[in-house]
Amino acid sequence: MYKGGLVLEGGGMRGVYTAGVLDFFIDKDIYFENTYGVSAGICHACSYLAKQRDRAYRVNVDYLDDKRYASFYSLVTTGDYFGVKMVYEDIPNKLYPFDKKTFEEYKGNLYSVVTNMKTGEAEYIKLKDMDKDIIYVRASSSLPLLSRIVKVDGKEYLDGGIADSIPIEKAIKDGNEKNVVVLTQPNGYRKEKNKLLPIMKIKYKKYPNFINSMANRHINYNNSLDKIKEEEEKGNVFVIRPSESLDITRLEKNKYKLEALYNLGYNDAKKAYEKLLNFISD
Repeated sequence: MYKGGLVLEGGGMRGVYTAGVLDFFIDKDIYFENTYGVSAGICHACSYLAKQRDRAYRVNVDYLDDKRYASFYSLVTTGDYFGVKMVYEDIPNKLYPFDKKTFEEYKGNLYSVVTNMKTGEAEYIKLKDMDKDIIYVRASSSLPLLSRIVKVDGKEYLDGGIADSIPIEKAIKDGNEKNVVVLTQPNGYRKEKNKLLPIMKIKYKKYPNFINSMANRHINYNNSLDKIKEEEEKGNVFVIRPSESLDITRLEKNKYKLEALYNLGYNDAKKAYEKLLNFISD
């Protein structure tokens, strides 16, 4: 296990890129003391730390034609585009069982980033027992307008990416002198203001701090990119990001596109391997 942090951005189905990167890490036995996952990033981190190669990818693509998995039918009938029962019960317990034993043997720390609806701030929840902690994986992955608010111990949560899309500042604050960051957008990408903000102001009018975080999300996101670049130039951060731009939407259902994205992630990590190894071994 390498000293330092691993930061995994979300991005919905664009996270299949991360699945490819993490499968390469599994092949090379690369693990870190501290792992931080946001939305799709935390979902894939779980399979990665359970050392279940190919699981994150297969879970994403094998059930796309099942309306219980990801569909507007599910959204209308349950309130969640990604069906909660299938994603967080049927798949990990029956269809593609999650290796809880191996996951629990991970000696490092795994954090799921969630956004507190009341405060609008990010919370970083340490995951150990997935029987009870999977609710925080769901919370981090619950996209606004496409998911119900997730309630845990009297608190209400949605997508961790709203408050902290790329938790590099948290990783540094935790004392990680070196961090590997996996992004799901190519170099040069800058986030723009959310065009659906007027709708969200109506939908979440009871949560003014959450609305404020949503309104400032693009600013905070771009600030995180600037921080990453600054730390990269200092030699403190190693970035793996898509080497080419693929036309992938957050709710992508084209299996051929997703396979290409997964392969891109794996191959980008493979090409970066020697430099990465020097970075984390120094």
